[in-house]
Amino acid sequence: MHVQVIIPIYHPKQQFVRCLRALHQQKDVNLSVMLIDSGSEQSQWMPEAEQLHAEIIPIRAAEFNHGGTRQMGIERSSVADVYVFLTQDAIPATEQSIARLVSVFADPKVGCAYGRQLPHEDANIFASHARAFNYPDKSRVLSFTDRKNYGMKTAFSSNSFSAYRRTALVDVGGFPTHTILSEDMYVVARMLQAGWKSAYVAEAAVYHSHNYTFMQEFHRYFDIGVFHHREGWIRETFGQAEGEGGRFVADEIRLLMHRAPWLLPEMLVRDGMKFLGYRLGIMESRLPVTWKRKLAMNKTFF
Repeated sequence: MHVQVIIPIYHPKQQFVRCLRALHQQKDVNLSVMLIDSGSEQSQWMPEAEQLHAEIIPIRAAEFNHGGTRQMGIERSSVADVYVFLTQDAIPATEQSIARLVSVFADPKVGCAYGRQLPHEDANIFASHARAFNYPDKSRVLSFTDRKNYGMKTAFSSNSFSAYRRTALVDVGGFPTHTILSEDMYVVARMLQAGWKSAYVAEAAVYHSHNYTFMQEFHRYFDIGVFHHREGWIRETFGQAEGEGGRFVADEIRLLMHRAPWLLPEMLVRDGMKFLGYRLGIMESRLPVTWKRKLAMNKTFF
């Protein structure tokens, strides 16, 4: 099995160097690395990239798109059996992270997989809780019929650490070429509809988390709302995102009551900003483009 690792990068920080070093240490997997660089100081990470014999594809920052850029990487590496995607701030946690992630493709019905995300050492309690809630310690494999029990979570994935079978990607037409984010959920939903299965592999892990500010939470969830507005078929097929959001908030309250009750007011503001951003994103067709550019995290999308 030939595994093509694809990492889009934009002015990466020191975490990216650690990511490349961890990739160099991966065992029991035949992989090659492609870096799609939309702007960086290459001298900071070039020694590690050279050790990996990484292919580097430069693009203009204005050309980047969450789905289109990844699809371009796929088309540049058509000989791979499996494509693994990482983000520049995701660091493989062990020497077996990628081997364990792609091992699920021994089941010919599995079309895609994603691994566990552990918080970085500097993660605050909110970032740590988000990782624990979305990436539990138990693996599972889901099919289209599981949407009755898992709702929208059935189609959940994350291209911060994910893998896709080439033939399954071809079957569903690959990644959307113009999407504000959540290109991973789009493809997984299409695969499930087409009869493929999606695997969550808790034994395969990376370190990845963000300590978002209130406004960053707002901007990100505005983008998520825009995605769900434009891809309304996902909500119609798998259920509303608000249900999963309610479970997240309830679990967060339980955690804070036990560990840090003084942070409950901050939680209310933070989650309120998420909800407001999401609802405005759902209503984006009523907003002028100038407003959407101010409200979005990915401003160049509009």
